[in-house]
Amino acid sequence: MSSADLIRTFLSDRLGVEAGLVQPASRLADLGVDSLMLAELLFEAEDRLGIDIPSDLPLPGTVAEMQAALDALTTAKSG
Repeated sequence: MSSADLIRTFLSDRLGVEAGLVQPASRLADLGVDSLMLAELLFEAEDRLGIDIPSDLPLPGTVAEMQAALDALTTAKSG
């Protein structure tokens, strides 16, 4: 599963966000992601992508920032 698919599926399943609204420039807060939902999304990413998310990870504000962070961690794990 790609990070983009994970984010889209999570937002759709947990918050009822239509897939078409999950665009790179979309602000997570505008999609209904609060701090608790962000934590759940990060935990989901750890489980599904097999990555460890450091506690000092800068909090992403947009879908693109979230995807970039997850992709970087995935690349670092496999590299």
